[in-house]
Amino acid sequence: MFRISRRHRAMTYQAAQHALLLATYVPRRLTIAGLAYGAQRLVTLPEVASVPEGRMVDVPGRGRMFVADVPGPTPEAPTVVLLHGLATTAYLSWFAALGAVAEHYRVVTFDLRWHGRGLRGESFRLADCADDVAAVLEHLGIERAVLAGYSLGGAVAQETWHRHPEKVSGLVLCSTSGSWSVDRGERLFFPVLGAAITPLSRLAVAAVERRSASLPDLPSFDTTHLTSWGLAELRSTSGWTTPHVMAELGRFDSAAWIGEVDVPTAVVVTERDGAIPAARQRALAAAIPGAVELSSPGGHASLFLDHERWGLVFLDALERVAAQLPTSGRLAG
Repeated sequence: MFRISRRHRAMTYQAAQHALLLATYVPRRLTIAGLAYGAQRLVTLPEVASVPEGRMVDVPGRGRMFVADVPGPTPEAPTVVLLHGLATTAYLSWFAALGAVAEHYRVVTFDLRWHGRGLRGESFRLADCADDVAAVLEHLGIERAVLAGYSLGGAVAQETWHRHPEKVSGLVLCSTSGSWSVDRGERLFFPVLGAAITPLSRLAVAAVERRSASLPDLPSFDTTHLTSWGLAELRSTSGWTTPHVMAELGRFDSAAWIGEVDVPTAVVVTERDGAIPAARQRALAAAIPGAVELSSPGGHASLFLDHERWGLVFLDALERVAAQLPTSGRLAG
């Protein structure tokens, strides 16, 4: 019978503790530091006086969640769904882009489950997030939409196409990958992380519920004091969310089906990305038939720390995808 020595059990436990610490503490601290550094020192954050007002919506079969639905310039404008990144919210990820995107498209964005004012539930699964996207579109009367996902949101966009292809007219995948568990270190890290958090799942669910219950009914729409506003958005997501989402991302792998994507797709690569290597982003683009690859020179936080350059690339990506939509697809939504 195979036995694990006491020494190796202790090493595994220590590794799990370190994995949990890294997954919970580091991303949040880096996000806080990035907001403060960008606002006060070398990086100029976008000046946005306010964000479009959203509302709490009861989505049949899913629950109550925060959704912003911004009309486009015309009723015929295509609909774009903006899906945010890990440990942030719809507003925190997309505040700098919302106005520019809404000049050309109807824009829908919402807090993903376990984030901000999103749905809670007993676990975090990308499949559930994908079903949430489809349910929101159904509730808003939108037949099909272009899904634009950043990092975690890119995985949700891929999964939504896989589970609900009839709802997806196009994809814009930004700073994301078809798999988070590629090299040897990641193949060790994610299972250890999963082992560390599984016994703590009930605590995590309770913490997410408490954080959600403590929030005001609606977030602030006034971004005049950007750093304090951003920190409030960041703190609306429980620290327990990060390790559970990361563990789920470690299980995500679209390689078996991503080559079947049959809608117009653009992949926006962040060249100096320390979280998801640019080579991985390019591999995702290469795996999708006909996908257009575009490049932005910054890192993983380009969405707001390098928005002047990144935003132009993103709008170009949306335009290239929208130009390929059939007339019936453009009118949907």
